Amino acid sequence: MRERRKNTQQSIAGSLLLAHPAMKDPNFRRSVVLMSAHGPDGAMGIVMNRPLGQRLGEWNGEFALGALAGVPVFTGGPVQPKQLLLVAWQNRADGFQLHFGIEPEKAGQMLGEEGTQVRAYLGYSGWSKGQLENELKHDTWIVTDIPGDLLEQPQDGSLWRKVLGNLGEEWRLLADEPDDTSRN
Repeated sequence: MRERRKNTQQSIAGSLLLAHPAMKDPNFRRSVVLMSAHGPDGAMGIVMNRPLGQRLGEWNGEFALGALAGVPVFTGGPVQPKQLLLVAWQNRADGFQLHFGIEPEKAGQMLGEEGTQVRAYLGYSGWSKGQLENELKHDTWIVTDIPGDLLEQPQDGSLWRKVLGNLGEEWRLLADEPDDTSRN
């Protein structure tokens, strides 16, 4: 069982934010956000579990014949939803390494590296100064470390249930609750 982090004074860059099961905001309901930056001036990350069902070559013809044509496209968050961000990550022996907002040429090179995954995101998730800290104080989000098997998990709606459920029995029960409990 993974620990839920309580200290919000430290940077949570490199961590996951899990939407609390009670969150109703459609932008973030049941979302898993990979935090790429967090500091005194604000925070940013990408929603990992909102696939668009398209590949980069389908979404934008400029990528149709290149190395990135098969890269999956996701909704990264509500900020600048038309902006394309290329993200690569590697699960290495010395830890999880994130490359955020890389150029297409670099992403293409990284695709060939063992243990590297590249994804495309439209938009990102962002918080102004103090906004995320306030949301954390009110338990809007659950902060947790990145599980070692994160990259092997389906990056869809089931990811939230899986990661939240691994935090303990109470969280697993909440994660397994149906979307609409009135139909229960």
